Amino acid sequence: MADNSAVELTIGSLAKRADCRVETIRFYERAGLMPAPPRSPGGHRLYGRQHMKRMTFIRRARKLGFTLNEVRRLLGLADSGDFTCTEVKAETLRHRADVRRKIAELKRLDAALDAIATRCNGGTGKDCAIFDALFETGP
Repeated sequence: MADNSAVELTIGSLAKRADCRVETIRFYERAGLMPAPPRSPGGHRLYGRQHMKRMTFIRRARKLGFTLNEVRRLLGLADSGDFTCTEVKAETLRHRADVRRKIAELKRLDAALDAIATRCNGGTGKDCAIFDALFETGP
């Protein structure tokens, strides 16, 4: 890892700067996405500039919906220094294809829910077309 001596942040300071909770940082450390930081003589974790950059990368990737394994693969490419932009793009396009599959599935779910909801007249009685549809047996 590059020079971390220029910045020494506590875990709380890093969490504040990265706009996350302390537990989030600890989670990513346990998951192997964040390297363990050096410790102060008093045993406190001290995070440097590279930790902040890495945490920013992880948070941005997660906000884009990349899974932990996808983030791990991307970081693996970055850490190795032996990658091409084509490889990074391929990972991104694989993720985009997965997002598009999920969108298509959500659209099917939306249509199914709409169809079930339109069967209901919203009456005050106990007869409910939505329950009837959910309790139906068969495909």
